[in-house]
Amino acid sequence: MSMIANLQYGWTLFVNPIHDKHGWSISAIQFAFSVFVVIETWLVPFEGYLVDKIGPKLVGVVAGLLVALAWVINSMADSLPMLYLGAVVGGIGAGAVYGACVGNALKWFPDRRGLASGLTAMGFGAGSALTVFPIANMIKSQGYEATFFKFGIAQGIVVFLVSWFLRAPDAKTEASLPKATNTGRFRVATREFTPMETLKTPVFWLLYAMFMLTATGGLILTAQLTPIAKDFAVAEAPVALLGITLAALPFALSMNRVLNGVSRPFFGWMSDHLGRERTMFMAFSLESVFLLLLIPFGKIPVLFVILSGLAFFAYGEIYSLFPAICADVYGKTFASANAGLLYTAKGVASLLVPVASVVAATSIGWHAVFIATAVMNLVAAGLAGGMLARMRARTK
Repeated sequence: MSMIANLQYGWTLFVNPIHDKHGWSISAIQFAFSVFVVIETWLVPFEGYLVDKIGPKLVGVVAGLLVALAWVINSMADSLPMLYLGAVVGGIGAGAVYGACVGNALKWFPDRRGLASGLTAMGFGAGSALTVFPIANMIKSQGYEATFFKFGIAQGIVVFLVSWFLRAPDAKTEASLPKATNTGRFRVATREFTPMETLKTPVFWLLYAMFMLTATGGLILTAQLTPIAKDFAVAEAPVALLGITLAALPFALSMNRVLNGVSRPFFGWMSDHLGRERTMFMAFSLESVFLLLLIPFGKIPVLFVILSGLAFFAYGEIYSLFPAICADVYGKTFASANAGLLYTAKGVASLLVPVASVVAATSIGWHAVFIATAVMNLVAAGLAGGMLARMRARTK
């Protein structure tokens, strides 16, 4: 999971260098990010179904080859279609890794699904934290093409090798695992839902809408943080924080990766104790607050670093809470496929990333983007605090 993190969270470092060399518009380059996320998410149900049927090992091994190939293609891309091809290949590889790992975690730890999925997803959220500076420095010294090539090969090799050690619990092991709790606070499945049965339940589509609403703001920040920092005139401003002095943009990128990763097990653990809906309501509300605070305070370098980090902290939890609640409602047999179906909502949200670039180029700028995404999170918080529990109770 850590080795596929750069495919999404390292992307923002490459946008401006690609623009500077080829002169393609930022929105056209960012369309590759949307292509990556759409492919990564919308194929996860199929990849998750393969994981449920043949196990995670083979799926992960093949994914390692695709992860390497994706950035090799990017390193040679001299046209937008070729850049989009790299995004397609990377999306297939990253989605396969994601489906194999998160789905497997839900099966191994049915009594602690929030924490297990959060710890696993933390690799994807924080995996790029240590490589922000090496990638940025290599782009400056060797060019973005060499950076794509070398990091792509290295990341793919690790995924390929580690995947040989993945396995799902067999029938004997599964019988010995702790059972999922079923109390007033936690309503868990009384039967196993197939993917087609899952799609027919109203609660799935409510969760889908909530996932899409909450993912949009985080994906925009992920893809657009570099352009935002430049538009706010804080990218190169020095920031002294925690005994460290760095330029605001690389400082924010590093802090965001760490907080985005830490939030996943933290909120997952919280949901195991307080309940999924309560935790969702708190996290989504916090996200809306931090997005709104970027409007008056985002042009102050130190506050840009702090507030963007907090926004990522409140955003990252969706990748532990939604898989956990999906397994609670629909069971463990098809946990990978069902969580994959829900994960496609991230792909829908990614389609709004290029739209944000267009809006930001107008007179209303990033302020309108932050207001819109804050409202989306507030709506999701209201749904979590109101409708979700009642609809889960009716899912049999």
